[in-house]
Amino acid sequence: MPAKLSVLVVEDEALLLFSVADELRDEGFDVFEARNADEALKVMRENPNLDVMFTDVDMPGSMDGIGLSHAVRTYYPPVQIIVTSGKTRPLERELPQGALFFS
Repeated sequence: MPAKLSVLVVEDEALLLFSVADELRDEGFDVFEARNADEALKVMRENPNLDVMFTDVDMPGSMDGIGLSHAVRTYYPPVQIIVTSGKTRPLERELPQGALFFS
């Protein structure tokens, strides 16, 4: 049996976080949750073999989703990165190499 892919969902709005996390669990993913970049980096340190990070752009704390994406690309290069936002659309050059954006 193949190993489950693990996904870190980073979203400061609780209902969105729970909704996305539940949908991913229903699809068979192993899901971790974080409400901001600081929590996300802590989860990454504790689980360095995560496969995917799915992050919102706009969130409170020490950095937004774009900054978090660059930190993850630097310290955890194999992690696939998906960035999303319903409010802003970053320029492609603002995202780390290989990251995908979905509005």
